[in-house]
Amino acid sequence: MAKLFDEITDELQRFIASQHIFFVATAPLSASGHVNLSPKGLDSFRILSPRQVAYLDLTGSGNETSAHLQENGRITFMFCAFQGAPCILRLYGHGYTVLPGAPQWEELLPLFSPIPGIRQIIRAC
Repeated sequence: MAKLFDEITDELQRFIASQHIFFVATAPLSASGHVNLSPKGLDSFRILSPRQVAYLDLTGSGNETSAHLQENGRITFMFCAFQGAPCILRLYGHGYTVLPGAPQWEELLPLFSPIPGIRQIIRAC
């Protein structure tokens, strides 16, 4: 049975921190568009508060995540336990893109280890 939480608890934070990979999903409003689902990793996810997160979006095949966020803001993160007890955690929220040069860029970038290929930071709550 699924459990719903109003915020990221300490237990959920520990689970998130122990995962080596997570997934990000966004979708356009148009029925002719498609869901964008991408694996992420490389220590690129941060919990900013019990209701806010951010991740480094690295260079990839396209920029659909940012386009979908600009259109409607909807984003889902999914973490899966690949070892130990089975667990799937989804974070549903609204996000936006923070680009280099934006005031929040200088605030958020120091929270992450240097990783080549950083294109933007996605912030969600």
